[in-house]
Amino acid sequence: MAQRLKPLLDKVLVQKVMPMTKSAAGIFLPETAAARVNEGIVLATGPGKRTLDGSLIPVSVKEGDKVLLPEFGGITVKLEEDKTKETSYHLYRDDEILGILQDK
Repeated sequence: MAQRLKPLLDKVLVQKVMPMTKSAAGIFLPETAAARVNEGIVLATGPGKRTLDGSLIPVSVKEGDKVLLPEFGGITVKLEEDKTKETSYHLYRDDEILGILQDK
């Protein structure tokens, strides 16, 4: 990344997994046929949220985790390299992330 974004507090920077735009046979799929994908890869996390007494509650995900995202929510972030690549960066609060996806 040319610009490195370090989230603050309990924020999590996620790169959304892009839906397939081409079938295995090489046929381009229209946007209406492409399945909605609510998955992403955690790129960076903040340190966590502070309680009223000053103790730290760490975020529940770490860099590299594959996570399940809500259909709505999060803040779209435009970084310098977005202009050249088809990437989608979003900031979520830790409590907005629905779960961690694990391989069997």
